[in-house]
Amino acid sequence: MNIGILGLQGAVREHERSLARIGVASRIVKRAAALKTLDGLILPGGESTTMSLLAHGELLERLRELAHAGMPMFGTCAGMILLAKEVDGRPSEYLGAIDIAVERNASGRQVDSFEAELDVEGIGEDVPAVFIRAPYIVRSGPSVKAMAHHQGFTVMAQAENVLACSFHPELTNDERVHRYFVKMTERNT
Repeated sequence: MNIGILGLQGAVREHERSLARIGVASRIVKRAAALKTLDGLILPGGESTTMSLLAHGELLERLRELAHAGMPMFGTCAGMILLAKEVDGRPSEYLGAIDIAVERNASGRQVDSFEAELDVEGIGEDVPAVFIRAPYIVRSGPSVKAMAHHQGFTVMAQAENVLACSFHPELTNDERVHRYFVKMTERNT
């Protein structure tokens, strides 16, 4: 099992540590060529605009191709924005890999960051979640399974090979969300 972590910006090392704690090898990906032998890919939180600008061109196109070809992908916060089909009421220019519409910074500004425990379908009733300028899912297509909610919004969803969440599981010591993604990846290989 070899999971990549998009290493352009954001919580890259935190995801790397989460995977290491559960015994999963990972590799930081910064170029399209590094995607060749991966079983799955994590798109971390950070600044979605910055990440998309850094990934522009061959890397962004290859990510889009792999997502639509079925490579398991897991996006947290900004990573979820990159995976979404619609962002802030407009069609996404990014990957469009999951039929969700997201609203950026829906949970508020940086000073409004918070932690909560979520009931996440298929994972647990007490999953710790860190929300930092989090986007919320405001619309989901019929193929999307909502897995967690907070304040009336969907904050975690899955559709086939794509898992997306508004929060940062990598900033906690709870590896259940990462384990879930690893299981998704194992089923795909």
